[in-house]
Parts: sequence; structure tokens; C-alpha cells
Amino acid sequence: MRLSILVSASCLASASAFTAMESSARNTYLSAASSAENEHDGHLGRRELFRNLVTSAGTAALVLSPLPFINVPVANAAGEATLDDLPREAQRSYSQYRVPLQISADYYLWELRDKISRIDDWGEVNELYQVNNNKGQGQPSRIERDYINPMRILTLSMPPDAADDLRAAQFEFERAAAGLSKITTGVRRDLPVEILPSAQKDALVKWEEGRVALNKFFAVLNDTTGLNELKPVPAAGPNQNQEYGRSEKRYFELMKKTKLCQNRGGPALSQAWGQLMVSGYLQDSCGIPDMDTYF
Repeated sequence: MRLSILVSASCLASASAFTAMESSARNTYLSAASSAENEHDGHLGRRELFRNLVTSAGTAALVLSPLPFINVPVANAAGEATLDDLPREAQRSYSQYRVPLQISADYYLWELRDKISRIDDWGEVNELYQVNNNKGQGQPSRIERDYINPMRILTLSMPPDAADDLRAAQFEFERAAAGLSKITTGVRRDLPVEILPSAQKDALVKWEEGRVALNKFFAVLNDTTGLNELKPVPAAGPNQNQEYGRSEKRYFELMKKTKLCQNRGGPALSQAWGQLMVSGYLQDSCGIPDMDTYF
């Protein structure tokens, strides 16, 4: 069984099946890497596999090819780093998820922490964990779609040594996210409930644990690819934007244009519009900037 097939299968399996497939993926890594040059001869590529994955989940909006407008550099400015030593599947996974993961990190710093700091906004925090089961067509929660699934796919595509470290960081992030969900669940502005005095502090602790785990994941990816282009999320504070080195203004401009695209389809089609935005197909009609330039 090829590594690319295991990636798709693992995302659809149960938790116990995923663990078994993950072990199998590790055992077959060397043979998959050595045959990477012939992976298109009679086999599905990641593009088709990812399309099949999200179609089976009933999410037509996600049936997209890997981000075609993103160019993956093979070397840094000094010409020292290269992706050539990685298997082709690892190169493709990195190409597909590097920009979405960085945008998710932007959200984690500039939106999520502020929502956690305001208990009235905890209803919006809870929306991160909501799974849409409309008409039996399950769609992953935002925390799964934007963080955990990309981390899982990247982990399975990387060399074994890097995969071990990536997997550990992924599990740390999942535990932090689950802890945050447990603290904030059921708390909404329009639903008075009793909240423990320590709840807000505990929620911020879980945010911090998730930040550290996400940064560990980025650090392993930077080290494995040699590109050092994923920016870690800084600790919250007055100098966070300077430490981050990314533009908060440009991020919120991007989110504003994204929301306009979503609203064009109405509530029922908002997720479809959002996914088309991420794919880059709506740059001309919605004014979405070139994502490689934004990154």
C-alpha cells in the first residue's frame, strides 16, 4: 500500500484504525520514497485522494486541487535550503498546507485569544468545535479542518524521524484544543450559566499550551524543509506583532474580503465560498490577494 493511499485512509478511519494505519505508513515509508518518481503511473496522487476524502464527507466545497497559485521555494535567500531531499509526497503536502497553516496561526494570535479573553465571546469559541451533520453529510469542525487535519497529513508524508516530532506536537495541540473546548462549552452571551472564577484563566492556559504545540510543529517543519519560512506564534503581549513579523492589518483585510465572498452565497453556501477563497479561484471576483504574496 502506498503512503499517499494511507494518508487518505487514515483521515477517514476511526481513532483506533488511524493508529494502526499510522504504524503501517511508517513501515512503508522507505519503499514509498524510493518509488516517488513513478507515483503517478497507475496510482492516485494526493490531489485526487484529497478530493475523494472530502467528497465522501459530503463537503462539495472542499473538492479542490492543491493550491495551484502557491509556489514553493526550493531554497532560501542564501540558497542553502532545499526540498529536494524530501519525498515527493512531503513536498506536495508542504506546498498545499504551508499558507493555510500560517493563516490559521494568524487567527490563533489575532482573533482566538481575544475571544477567549471576553467570556461573552465564548459562544464563538465553541463554534470552532462544531461539526455540521446537515442531512447526514458530516463536515469537520473548524479546529479539525484548519489545524488538526493539515497537521495529520503533513505528519504522515514526512520522513520517520521528523514525523515522530510532528506527531508529538500534533497530539499536544489536540490535547490543548480539547481542554479549551471543555472549559468553554455551553457558555454563551444569551445563555446565563454559572462559570467558575478560574475558568477564564484556565482557558487562556489552554490557549498558551496550544500556541507552544503549534510552534513546535512549525519548528520541525522549518528544520525538515530547511526553508524556515513558517512564523511561530509569539506570546501575547504589547510587542507580539513585532515579534511575529506579520501584518495584522493585512490579515483582517483578507478576512473581510473572505466574509464578503461567503455572504454572496448566503448562509447555506458560505462554507463553499470560503473554501473556494482558500483555493484561490475567487481572487479576481472578490479581490482576494495572491496568497503566495500574502504569505
